Amino acid sequence: MDDGSPGSVGLRQRGACPVDKDPTGLARYGACTGGPGWGWHGELMAQGDARNDGAGSGAVQVRRSRRRRRTVTAFREGTTTVVCIPARFSAAEEAEWVATMLERLRAQDRRRRPGDVDLAARAAGLSARYLDGRAQPVTVRWVANQTTRWGSCTPADSAIRVSTRLKGVPTWVLDYVLLHELAHLLEPGHGPAFWALLERYPRTERARGYLEGLSAAPDLPPP
Repeated sequence: MDDGSPGSVGLRQRGACPVDKDPTGLARYGACTGGPGWGWHGELMAQGDARNDGAGSGAVQVRRSRRRRRTVTAFREGTTTVVCIPARFSAAEEAEWVATMLERLRAQDRRRRPGDVDLAARAAGLSARYLDGRAQPVTVRWVANQTTRWGSCTPADSAIRVSTRLKGVPTWVLDYVLLHELAHLLEPGHGPAFWALLERYPRTERARGYLEGLSAAPDLPPP
């Protein structure tokens, strides 16, 4: 999963457009926007009426811009998906690009919110890559009742549980949490041997910093 913010396709952050530096390649489909109703260069966009996307995931609003030539971008504003297109697009082109960008957003959501099967497969891959395959959990699943911990494991039955609060975080953060719990299957405590295992993962410190910041968010209790 990329490191961008959840729910946006075609931009990394509003007000800046690092198209050439976008490792995902998604930015080539769109330019950046400066906020609701405004294009990257500050031009006022024509705002269409919100409509349902037909997939039960909320309303869609199309915004046309005379300054936008070929680029298309989409992002989420609350429960509404906003698709920005050039003003010259025909109704058929609008319909085609709205469908394309909605599918890209859904695909992005699926990558960021894997199910239990995907989570278990990811854990197996991490164990093979960083722990020589020695950590072999019996179950790996999301749980909604972990409000004070990001993850937990029970070495006795080799079960790993990951808080659903982590759905949507960058993949390298989720990987750290999974590796943390996988390492506990080999080292139950937090001694030097445990941290030596996690040192094999190059983003350990960065992920820990990310989780500390997430804990400080006003709508999340500290882990």
